[in-house]
Amino acid sequence: MQVSVFLLFWATSVAASSEDERLPNKCEVCKFLTVELQDALEKTGRSKEVLELGEVLDTGKRRRKIKYNTSETRLTEAVDDICQRILQYNVHAERPGSLRYAKGASQTMTTLKNLVHKGVRVDLGMPFELWDEPSVEVTDMKKQCETMLEEYEEVVEDWYFHHQEERLENFLCLNHVLKSSEQECLTEVWKGDMGARGGTDTDSAEGSQRDGTTEKVHDASEL
Repeated sequence: MQVSVFLLFWATSVAASSEDERLPNKCEVCKFLTVELQDALEKTGRSKEVLELGEVLDTGKRRRKIKYNTSETRLTEAVDDICQRILQYNVHAERPGSLRYAKGASQTMTTLKNLVHKGVRVDLGMPFELWDEPSVEVTDMKKQCETMLEEYEEVVEDWYFHHQEERLENFLCLNHVLKSSEQECLTEVWKGDMGARGGTDTDSAEGSQRDGTTEKVHDASEL
């Protein structure tokens, strides 16, 4: 007999105040905006390409040549889809603070997919093919990223052309975006799960499978 594991999530029925608490704060948005932009720029920082600007006139005046890695073109290309990259993140509810946002599947989602592959019916209230769609939290972070990037566009440009010796996170987030009381997430660094919860979710769920019991989870943030 096939065992069914029903996971009931109440994301749409929780109080509005609770939903607000789970949405990314300004510190988290700025942190991951700078992480992605710094990464995008580092990938093109060693380019030896030279750009030629202007047109050759009848006077024979030559085009102005500039290095790509110090050009406005490089910055524009990096910024162009930077907030779109936020959608690659997932919520890892087992991690604290801003560390809950990371690329790759969460422990909970990995556990659920493993159960499905073993023939267990897992009901999340949505088709299996939608499980990997960006969550409400991540989608909200993308929107906040776009707003922040537009608001502080000139600050980012100032950093790019004049202050690249300083970390973008410090220049943008610490110096311009965040108040001193809003900067806590910038000190949070992922050091691995240290085995604290390694296997906990999987052992619990698979134990329920073996016992033929029904498991209920009442929090959508675990995804």
